Amino acid sequence: MRIGTGTSRILATVLFSGAMLGLAVRAATAQEDDARVDRATDTALEYLARMQNPDGSWPAGQYNKNAAVASLTVMAFMAKGHTPGEGRYGEVINKGIDYILSVCDPKTGFIVAKGSGSKGGMYCHGTSTLMLAEAVGMTSGEREKKIRGALEKAVKLTLEAQKLPRARPEQQGGWRYTPVSRDSDISVTGWQLMSLRAAKNAGADVPLAAITDGVAYVKRSASKQGGFGYQVGGGPNHSRTGTGILALEICGQHHTPEAIQGAEWLMRNPPAWPDSFFYYAVYYCSQGMFQVGGRYWEFYQPRLEALLLGLQRSDGSWPLSSGSEEAAGPVYSTSMAVLALSVKYHYLPIYQR
Repeated sequence: MRIGTGTSRILATVLFSGAMLGLAVRAATAQEDDARVDRATDTALEYLARMQNPDGSWPAGQYNKNAAVASLTVMAFMAKGHTPGEGRYGEVINKGIDYILSVCDPKTGFIVAKGSGSKGGMYCHGTSTLMLAEAVGMTSGEREKKIRGALEKAVKLTLEAQKLPRARPEQQGGWRYTPVSRDSDISVTGWQLMSLRAAKNAGADVPLAAITDGVAYVKRSASKQGGFGYQVGGGPNHSRTGTGILALEICGQHHTPEAIQGAEWLMRNPPAWPDSFFYYAVYYCSQGMFQVGGRYWEFYQPRLEALLLGLQRSDGSWPLSSGSEEAAGPVYSTSMAVLALSVKYHYLPIYQR
């Protein structure tokens, strides 16, 4: 049976209308999803503001006061577009920055607060250096001068720590728990690379060799199973793999075989609740998959948002995970969840494509 011209036009119109309706439904769904994320992160920031200590720090569970938790919390506010000294949370952010400046050693540049734990030194230092590098461009006057002075000293310590000879050649180029460590791991290395890249963007003197050597260590940490290991030769998990992907992407190694293999591994093994490093994983995996983009981010984003929005508590916080993350407290889990959900806002320079 032949279809006449008029019938063909009607059929084409129906098909076109159906396609447009499908697009409209998907657009409406996307807008509603965005609105839910907006409400969730706004409620979370209200919770974080209420939890700030008078000295500008935040409770950090068993770690008491912790520079890393304070820095992550400051970045959670900035990731949603809030800036130091301005608007509703301007003074909350200022107090948080001032707290970090108060625990920065004026001689060595080491940024670490008491009670951070024996393994927390370079974690605190790297996270806080990253925060200062992101904040310095949002400030001016005397505050900017103070931040830039602390940032320069912090970067110098990071660079000196990387240069120390490692116990094994394959460990060279990375970082570990303390400034004098003689081995490396991908977790601490990820924070240092992000901090150096952000500091370089902010005008700090960061030699290209430091980034190149750090990237080489990350690539050596790629696992034969896909993803990345904690140390060279180790097996992958979610947090390690997200760290490896993000470190390569922000250091200019776009879509390298190691990064793509990591993204493929995450598609086969998406993060799930609970996990001993759940919030660490969703933070790094969110940033990493966004940087890789394309079908990887399209796959990951709706799953991440559905998972996190389903976990948020009525007071705006996120529940504690299991294992070692549990000790850090709900300010940590909430800040990491906000940072994971806020990647699409593009406010923090280090996470922009």
